[in-house]
Amino acid sequence: MRLLALLLVVLLAPPLAARAQVPETARFGISVGGISTVGVLVEYVDAHGSTELNVGTWSFRDLSVSLVRRHYLGIARVRPSVGLGLWGVVGFPSDGRASASLVIRAPVGMDADTGDGHAFTLDININRGLWIRRSDPDDDTPMSRRLIPLPGVSYRWRNR
Repeated sequence: MRLLALLLVVLLAPPLAARAQVPETARFGISVGGISTVGVLVEYVDAHGSTELNVGTWSFRDLSVSLVRRHYLGIARVRPSVGLGLWGVVGFPSDGRASASLVIRAPVGMDADTGDGHAFTLDININRGLWIRRSDPDDDTPMSRRLIPLPGVSYRWRNR
């Protein structure tokens, strides 16, 4: 919980130093790992960070959706980032009712911009479950409250 509080402070605190003017832009991409086996993402980048929407799947019988506010540290081509957001998953088993979960997600990673509109990111997504609905209505196993790290990578390109 302390980690999540620290991430909130970093994300919501105003910039301490003057930044170079960063134009507002959109980046589109493909992600592997993190919230899904494969996904597509849209990221709106502004002067203070970005807001990212990622939609993906683990097995084509589920849908993962994540919304994250990300803060980039510095203005170099390779820069660290921290984020905080929510991740929802809905599973559709062939023999039962749909299952669902809601997870708080805190990606910590690096963003490497090639300078020509392309970028690669590498994240460790620190996740903690908030709510779960299991496909078996008789399963009352308590949800794990452990922090679960999941690695992820993505390729992004900038809208010109």
